[in-house]
Amino acid sequence: MAMTAFAPAITRSREIIATKTAEVALKLVPDVSEQSQENRKYFAKFVSVVGAFALMFLLFINTLLAQDAFTLSHLKLEAKMVSDQREAIARQIDSMSSPENLAKAATALGMKPSESPVFLILNPPTTTPDSVNNG
Repeated sequence: MAMTAFAPAITRSREIIATKTAEVALKLVPDVSEQSQENRKYFAKFVSVVGAFALMFLLFINTLLAQDAFTLSHLKLEAKMVSDQREAIARQIDSMSSPENLAKAATALGMKPSESPVFLILNPPTTTPDSVNNG
């Protein structure tokens, strides 16, 4: 038998090998049908919606924090003003209760300074019998 007799069989076997190789190569790639594409679309939409809600929630929290920061700065300013007013009142009380101002107010009311001051001793010293005997 000559080689030419095997020519149709060789050609045919090459075609079979080519188709089998193509089938094997296609088995490596997953079958992509319309239904699996739709499932991916729904998943992508779900992830996008969840991401959008998360972004909106973060924006809301950031806005609340910024609003609280403005309120805090306003309250700090108000506390500083109250502290300044308290210090001003304390200075005014100190100036009114100074000895010079009290003396002026007393003379304005008709009071006269004492010529001979008398001091009142509330706890007079007590002598014990031992101190009298030893002395």
